[in-house]
Amino acid sequence: MSEPTLLVLYGSQTGTAQDTAQRIGRQAKRKWLQVQVLPLDNYNVANLISESLVVFVCATTGQGDAPDNMKNFWKFLFRKSLPAGSLSRLDCAVLGLGDSSYPKFNFVAKKLHKRLLQLGASPLLPAGLADDQHDLGADAVIDPWLTSLWEKVFALYPSLAAVNPLREDEPLPPTYTFHFLDDVKEEADDRCRISTEQTVPSQSQPFPAKLVSNRRVTDTSHFQDVRHIEFDISGSRIQFGAGDVVMMYPCNAPADVQQFCQLLRLNPEATFALRATDNTAVPARLPQPCTVRHLVETYLDIAAVPRRSFFELLSTFATNELEQDKLKEFSSAEGQTDLHSYCNQPRRTALEVLTDFPHTTTEIKADYLLDLFPEIQPRSFSIASSLKAHPNRLQILVAVVRYKTKLYKPRRGLCSTWLASLDPAQGEVCVPLWVKKGSLRFPTDTDTPVIMVGPGTGVAPFRSALQERRAEGKPENVLFFGCRSESKDFYFKSEWGTMMEEGHLKLFTAFSRDQEEKVYVQHRVTENAELLWDLIANKHSCFYIAGNAKEMPASVCDALKDVFRQQGRMSTEDAEQMFAAMEKSGRLQSETWS
Repeated sequence: MSEPTLLVLYGSQTGTAQDTAQRIGRQAKRKWLQVQVLPLDNYNVANLISESLVVFVCATTGQGDAPDNMKNFWKFLFRKSLPAGSLSRLDCAVLGLGDSSYPKFNFVAKKLHKRLLQLGASPLLPAGLADDQHDLGADAVIDPWLTSLWEKVFALYPSLAAVNPLREDEPLPPTYTFHFLDDVKEEADDRCRISTEQTVPSQSQPFPAKLVSNRRVTDTSHFQDVRHIEFDISGSRIQFGAGDVVMMYPCNAPADVQQFCQLLRLNPEATFALRATDNTAVPARLPQPCTVRHLVETYLDIAAVPRRSFFELLSTFATNELEQDKLKEFSSAEGQTDLHSYCNQPRRTALEVLTDFPHTTTEIKADYLLDLFPEIQPRSFSIASSLKAHPNRLQILVAVVRYKTKLYKPRRGLCSTWLASLDPAQGEVCVPLWVKKGSLRFPTDTDTPVIMVGPGTGVAPFRSALQERRAEGKPENVLFFGCRSESKDFYFKSEWGTMMEEGHLKLFTAFSRDQEEKVYVQHRVTENAELLWDLIANKHSCFYIAGNAKEMPASVCDALKDVFRQQGRMSTEDAEQMFAAMEKSGRLQSETWS
């Protein structure tokens, strides 16, 4: 049997599945296998029938959804017209990345594994189902699964097992090489320039939306800074409906960019051209030529908590014995508890790690920057406005993430901190963005009432829905809103007041800290059981939940089942069945985030 080319295909939403796929690619290269690593939608799926060895790495997002960069592949693979034996030449393995706190844990990986077998593929081993909730994280499943994978591959291709692998402390060739240029004037970074191409904005071609306003909507004495931000999308061809989300790439803070360049002895004004060392495409998001400053500010994720792969690669640059030993320990399977204590628990950033390993940091070559630091991932926000109420405008509600760990400096969310720092009074500010369909779907007919539970910033998609439904003359709307205090974080209070006066809204509020006993939205749901039962059982209302995924969604769901039991005089089992039937039919939807 001739030696195969290993194809590693990944579906990744936040970059974790991509990182794992690239790790498999590096292990393959060390074993002298020919390997190609690609996002699923960058691969021509029609070629799958002629592949012999493929590893699929895929995350599950939201409520059991496939990541954005495998949606086209997903549609193709589940075509009913595909013949049953069409993948009979294929040996494959599926590794799933998920979180067992979500009901559809690793749903995409399970479904993909099953579908590949239906089409005649031979599984090298059972699907790996990694779990973020494990004490040691996803690696608790990934490490032994990869050991088994290589055993199966070597059993299938014995000639590969005879070759000595490359040592772990020897760096692999970089994916790209930097060619520094003399006296090249890079075009000014004009983020407000609008493309002349008449296309709907997308991830590859976002629209530079002008920032109109950036207003704090929590009281200055409140612990959390929450912003109501408005963008001008005139001339963009962007259309969106209630429940849709806006996407954008954040930038690193100027102080972090400066510190990074100093640590690595890089001139931020230096200009370079990137060249791929194999058949990898140069990232489309980076201009050619590009300055070091632009690369670090807009592309390299230096403010993220680094993954294990970062330490693996960093250890290959180490010449200082103490630093090398520590980096190797953090890279090993045995050292993952220590790595978790050092990095994940305190949320230590990649930039802070570099300052802790100064000798190794000075050894890093520019060519390895894109291997060492992942690309900044786009962030998504529920759209908090309707085009029917605010034509040519797009609004979001953003809680600025800031919290303490054992580290001296408070931890800050990259995107929310960056957005909060933008000030339209300081001159024209543009944010490149695009819109995609959200997971919430609202009824199109006039008669179906909607019940919405959206505490905190979870109210954002419901403000969009209420503005839209008000404009369309759909008056039966119930909103449960919760926050800490009526005087400090009651978002859109006056707007709800107007809608109530017009007869477009019934509002129930829960201000948890305004009295001795804490009151939450789930308590208000229970208190209004009679109204909710009438709307759901007699008027076929739709029920929506949006907000933080910690305890709120489960508590609201339990309160709703209690409504079914009390008002519908149902057994626990019947209430569960009614709840499941509503979920299945789309009459019960949720959008939660951690």
